[in-house]
Amino acid sequence: MSPSNSSKGKSNSLNQHYEEKVRPCIDLVDSLRSLGVEKDLNLPAIAVIGDQSSGKSSVLEALSGVALPRGTGIVTRCPLVLKLKKITKDNNWHGLLSYKDQKKQLKNPAEIENAVLNAQTILAGEGEGISQEMITLEIQSSDVPDLTLIDLPGIARVATGNQPKDIEKQIKDLIEKFIKRQETISLVVVPANIDIATTEALQMASKVDPTGQRTLGILTKPDLVDKGMEQLVVRTVNNQVIPLMKGYMIVKCRGQQDINEKLGLVKALEKERLFFDENAHFRSLLEEGKATVPLLAERLTKELVEHINKTLPQLQKQLEMKLEKTTEDLRALGDGVPTDEHEKSNFLITKIRQCNDAIEGVKRAEEDLKDSDSDMRVFTKLRQEFGKWRTFLNAKSIRMEETLRDEVEEYNRTCRGKELPGFLNYRTFENIVKKHIEELEEPALKLLKKVTDIVHSCVDRIVNSHFNAFSHLLRAAKDPIEDLFDEQFQKAVEKIHYQFKIEKIVYCQDSLYSDQLSNAKQKCSPAINWVASADVREMTHHLTSYFKITSDRLANQVPLIVQYHLLDLYISKLQNAMLAIIGRNNPEMLLREDSAVARKRKELKERLERLKTAGKILSKFVHST
Repeated sequence: MSPSNSSKGKSNSLNQHYEEKVRPCIDLVDSLRSLGVEKDLNLPAIAVIGDQSSGKSSVLEALSGVALPRGTGIVTRCPLVLKLKKITKDNNWHGLLSYKDQKKQLKNPAEIENAVLNAQTILAGEGEGISQEMITLEIQSSDVPDLTLIDLPGIARVATGNQPKDIEKQIKDLIEKFIKRQETISLVVVPANIDIATTEALQMASKVDPTGQRTLGILTKPDLVDKGMEQLVVRTVNNQVIPLMKGYMIVKCRGQQDINEKLGLVKALEKERLFFDENAHFRSLLEEGKATVPLLAERLTKELVEHINKTLPQLQKQLEMKLEKTTEDLRALGDGVPTDEHEKSNFLITKIRQCNDAIEGVKRAEEDLKDSDSDMRVFTKLRQEFGKWRTFLNAKSIRMEETLRDEVEEYNRTCRGKELPGFLNYRTFENIVKKHIEELEEPALKLLKKVTDIVHSCVDRIVNSHFNAFSHLLRAAKDPIEDLFDEQFQKAVEKIHYQFKIEKIVYCQDSLYSDQLSNAKQKCSPAINWVASADVREMTHHLTSYFKITSDRLANQVPLIVQYHLLDLYISKLQNAMLAIIGRNNPEMLLREDSAVARKRKELKERLERLKTAGKILSKFVHST
């Protein structure tokens, strides 16, 4: 094969490689970005960052072959997605500028600068403020590389003119939003004639990417390097000063004098290559493939394609999770209210019944934990509180045994009647029993309050989750929730007071009491194994026996009262009150949906469609590779 045929074959092979491997990868991400899924997912990207006057715009100009806005101060005021597509079928130049819902076809490169400036003014306003709204500039030409870059505003240190006072923070926040993502490669543009360590852009990149795995350094303006400093620049590009995993490249773009002299971009590339070729210090960088814009373009295309392939599995996983979450959120909001009057009434009845079913699940201890803000059912929480009540009563019994001797002897000393030693004073026994029972009433009411809070919180959450789209319906439901809760809480309080009044009637079945007394005498706790008179010891046995029986009774009775009023009776009455809402109110008024909810549903539906389409595009790409 002749050299020319060999060269031709190599070129065709390279073009085929681009068509099969490179272009599909970049088209994939561009397609996803065009869908707007960047609102939902972090897409692989190369973000271009740099301090003001770093030469960032010149680099992008050289890569794209078109003049972008230039000047002093903040030139890039919105993130600019620069999509470069190499076309081989025709030599025509195609340009498209888009932002929000606006699209503008560009007939030639000369229109770009004003089109971008106008778009920035619309999005960021007059002056020099910035906006997070993105502008997309798509260029198709035979003279551009296959590459997509995101140009971000240059870092400003001090607000000047009509800039916002916090302009530096605004810009840094915007840059960080992009470069902190693991899916983003940071292309940090730094002038070669300054100390690279002092540049804000490189400091920001190293903060979010300490090892430099996602950072590529680009040195500009090598013609402005002071004599004697060239070797430092060479060492920097050779990754020996501030090392980055992706290293550095160096370029020389058009300067202001070149622009004044109307030096074309093609001529500028020729001039750049000549500069490196003739520079004794920088020639080695050209030979090693680390210098000039064309070599930078090749390197960036390679980096982007590798990065897309590397992040693809995570992107698919991210998409699946977002799709599942969006579907769940949309299901929670429902399909919205039907317009037909009959259907509207049925819709209201269904909403209330669904809410009632959820509340019934709480009563039966069968509620669905997927709809809960806890990993425990309400009744499980109540059991824990009832268990604490039992523990409290047991602890009270133990403490009582430890203090009974003093109490019995005190009562014996001050209240003893005509009885001879060995005979029990029943009045003393009764008084001590009543005193200890009175001490239990306040803790029992505290148990009631805790259970009230648990049940109230759960019911409130359920009703909110079912009716949150309908503020009128929610308000109508809140009245019975609160009124019935207050009513049943007060009844439970009265019942507990009543229970403790009954407990002051000292009584127990003879057989139960005899058995318990016999057990107490056999055990005879070490806590009361003291030297005491027979009647004092006997009295202590009687008291501990009776208090054990009382404790066992209250351990069950108080939870039963609480459960009956605050769970069973309350929920039954609430369900009836919920159904009564239907008859007392106009369904049209109750089902008037909040505008925020309707807007949220619209957003979720749009997101769902975006993500489904993105899923198809991703799936098609994966199966074709």
